[in-house]
Amino acid sequence: MSVKVGLVSLGCAKNLIDSEIMIGHLAKAGMSMTSNAAEADVVIVNTCSFIDASKHEALEAIYEMSDGKATARKKNQKLIVAGCMSQRYQGALPVVEGIKGRVELPKVDAFIGLDQVTNIVPVIEKVMGGLAGMTEFVSKVTTFIPDYDTPRFRLTPKHSAYIKIAEGCNHPCTFCIIPRIRGRHRSRTVDSVVKEAQKLVKEGVKEINLISQDTTYFGMDRWSEERPNPRSKVDSSKGESLASLLRELDTIEGDFWVRLLYTHPAHWSDELIETIAKSKHVARYVDIPLQHISDKMLTAMQRETSGDYIRDLIKRMRQGAPLMAIRTTFIVGFPGETEEDFTELLKFLEETQFDRVGIFKYSQEEGTKAAKMEGHLSQEVKEDRYARAMTLLQRLSKERGDRFIGRKIRVLVESPGVGRSEGDAMDIDGIVKIPKKFSVGEFADVTVTGAEEYDLIAK
Repeated sequence: MSVKVGLVSLGCAKNLIDSEIMIGHLAKAGMSMTSNAAEADVVIVNTCSFIDASKHEALEAIYEMSDGKATARKKNQKLIVAGCMSQRYQGALPVVEGIKGRVELPKVDAFIGLDQVTNIVPVIEKVMGGLAGMTEFVSKVTTFIPDYDTPRFRLTPKHSAYIKIAEGCNHPCTFCIIPRIRGRHRSRTVDSVVKEAQKLVKEGVKEINLISQDTTYFGMDRWSEERPNPRSKVDSSKGESLASLLRELDTIEGDFWVRLLYTHPAHWSDELIETIAKSKHVARYVDIPLQHISDKMLTAMQRETSGDYIRDLIKRMRQGAPLMAIRTTFIVGFPGETEEDFTELLKFLEETQFDRVGIFKYSQEEGTKAAKMEGHLSQEVKEDRYARAMTLLQRLSKERGDRFIGRKIRVLVESPGVGRSEGDAMDIDGIVKIPKKFSVGEFADVTVTGAEEYDLIAK
């Protein structure tokens, strides 16, 4: 079937891989892609549904694709909604006020869930054949996990790629809907991930980003113990683990980085820290969302950690791998958060001096435990705390940058005049402004000559 497909991919890198898998299957079937939605026979909107803002963004995109059908779009153009929103609402769209002032829902020809990304071709064939309003393509429980040979067309730059090493999540965080959307944690094997990484390196990829809902739980879902001890000295003795995966990735020949994203503090072991410190390929960088430091808030969030545990973990990470850049995120305005709790967080930020920090205002999500809690704070309080935290972080970020002046660093050239150091993840962290003479997609050694609020300047 000769079909031209347009795709709008929203949300995180995990969602991006789902989009890449769909495109890979479309290409294998001989269907063509177009960046011009007006000329597409079918438009797919791959949605995110993590928080309110992502639902608004997804619905705006769906409305935009639907609105043009009668005029600007190709005649009889079909619309398919995929991804987290489709999975979360089981083949329906939520009614959200404030989307272009409307509450009526657009016409969708088919919904597909997270387990159906590899079946996108037969779905399109059925939609083009006249079937409409289909919701049977959304499974109740998600079990899919990609493999090294799953068809995929990368949408990232040639020099950088994501590998999804696991899917789903077992954590009980009260603010999060992800386990209900993406299911229980399920890991790939070390062999599967290594084979995919080897292929990417041969294709010229210089940066491999390992992602999942919790990369530190990799392999542990197949251990005999239900709850592995995060302080276990040799966790991989019980089976495959993130540490054992990193050691295998380190045997691949080539000049490249492996970057760790989406780690959970509860499963960091001393062995993992030691493995990173000794590795020749693993970037000295870690993304470790902590969410809060107040014991009361961590308990309310069911984060499976305490303030003392977090402080000790950061200390062990910095002692074991002194050059490692630590990125984290925190939530302000969670139900029941007092000024005392928030002040403790500000003090912790000042004392700990993280390399990168993201601050999120609490979003009340239906279906989560936190949504039913007492003590929800006003939007004004959340906005105020967010602004105060950001003011502090802007100062700390500039002070961090100033400490880099005069230092020699290695960067991966992202685009003409733009590089990223080991401490800068793609799309979420700062950049290093460099001379335009360096080749895109290659590593370069530079000396930092200046610092801005979030970025460095080097020559």
